[in-house]
Amino acid sequence: MFTGIVTDVGEVVAVEDFQGTLRRLRIHSSYDPAGIALGASIACSGPCLTVVAVGPREGGCWFEVDCAAETLARTTVPRWQVGTRINLERALKIGDELGGHIVTGHVDGIGEIIGWDDITASGAEGDPWGPSARVTVRAPRALAPFIAEKGSVTLDGTSLTVNSVTDDTFSVLLIPHTIAVTTWGDRKVGDALNLEVDLMARYAARLAEARAAGY
Repeated sequence: MFTGIVTDVGEVVAVEDFQGTLRRLRIHSSYDPAGIALGASIACSGPCLTVVAVGPREGGCWFEVDCAAETLARTTVPRWQVGTRINLERALKIGDELGGHIVTGHVDGIGEIIGWDDITASGAEGDPWGPSARVTVRAPRALAPFIAEKGSVTLDGTSLTVNSVTDDTFSVLLIPHTIAVTTWGDRKVGDALNLEVDLMARYAARLAEARAAGY
């Protein structure tokens, strides 16, 4: 379980494929290797992946994760190459602050950035706060009903608030901090994003479906 609050940006440094059904990634991170156990879960730009190997390096650690067929079919992982930067989040611990919303790391589908509008903001004395942006995303049509205005959505592992919804498109606002400490600073129109809908929306839809079917 995660919150969608990114705590590090890692980099893919090795990719190994096994017969097209499994992909192993080695990722460099600033995390302390002593705090990562084999079998630990780390959200990597959305999908929750299991650590199968870990070791120290200068400035942090390296760790390896295996991506199975379901992950390869539903996420942007097949597009990752050596040098790809990814948002990282360690699993939530009991007692941790829930700063975003409840995120499972189970990606529902892939969205696409179709609009990017930069917003210039400045402080009271004219000092720039940094770049902000309003981003418009197209969701897979099957997932569009799960996205609601002022609700939450997870994009590439970041917890964001939905500003507006029109058919199968929606917009989110990126504050300067988010752009600075995540991979959003690398994104552009046309990029694909791992999308996870809000957990409560998913169960509410299933409940309504079951009731309509007479269960």
